[in-house]
Amino acid sequence: MRIQRILCPTDFSAKSDEALQYAVALARAYEAKLFVFHCLRPSGTESNGETERERADARDRIRKHFENSVAASLNPAGLSKLKWEGIVVEGENPGDEIAHEATKHNVDLIVMRSRRRPHRAALLGSTAEQICRTATCPVLVTHSDERDWVDNRSDIELKRVLVAYDFSDYSELAVNYALSFAQEYQAELHLLHVLPPFTLNEPEISWYPLGQEGAYHTAAARLQKAVPAEAHLWCNVRHAVSEGHPYREILTYAENNQIDLICIGAHGAGFGMRALFGSNVDRVLRQAPCPVFVARPFKPVSGSVSAQSEKSTRAIHLPNPPPAP
Repeated sequence: MRIQRILCPTDFSAKSDEALQYAVALARAYEAKLFVFHCLRPSGTESNGETERERADARDRIRKHFENSVAASLNPAGLSKLKWEGIVVEGENPGDEIAHEATKHNVDLIVMRSRRRPHRAALLGSTAEQICRTATCPVLVTHSDERDWVDNRSDIELKRVLVAYDFSDYSELAVNYALSFAQEYQAELHLLHVLPPFTLNEPEISWYPLGQEGAYHTAAARLQKAVPAEAHLWCNVRHAVSEGHPYREILTYAENNQIDLICIGAHGAGFGMRALFGSNVDRVLRQAPCPVFVARPFKPVSGSVSAQSEKSTRAIHLPNPPPAP
């Protein structure tokens, strides 16, 4: 897994700074460039007598916000070695602007925080859920009150990684990322497959021909083949097959086994009931006891996106200042 560019949206709050701490830690670990992003609501006063001096003062204030947020995760020496850039964009929909900037800068990973939403508000979705459906790259989502694996010094202590595996191409992608994390940080890798409800309630001999394996054994055998044999030389791999609703089983397994990171493939929203009430990914995002890594295939920058980058939306790019001599 190559991570060369990371985008982290922030609203300059203490909660979003927690996600920024993950972004800084990963940027350091992979020597990646970090884009710290902030979206402003359009002011409706494009010129309106605003002087160049006032605009310069505004940029200085925003730069200070960025520096304070990034510096909170690093000591001064570490800050001078980190490659980062602040981006401020005016837009009505933060989710659209985040996805656009990620595509525009060929970002390899988006790191962002999601708020815990009340059940009555969950149908409306969240910015994080929107990004997980539309981003052109993987997304790491954090919450407050969860199991952390980045400490105050921005050191990564990842011990257990769970992959929700349904044998699809999306979950294959999640396995590849999880293997990379497990190898990099010597973490234990857990693979979980969830069978549909009531699959195991009847004696399998009554509905499977003699000599043919049942659903449980078939799934277990396929899980064994999901990880390359050589991975077992440097990684402790555990397999599990359960029965029930996927999101419930994933959350229960993560809680019971003190999982630090859940990796899951994003199938995107479907239609009808699934689109209305959210996919398994949405439900895991809302309730997970640890950060969630949503694996998405990369998409190349299209001509329409390149053209869109030249639209009139005002963007301020604030590269980090050079270190003091």
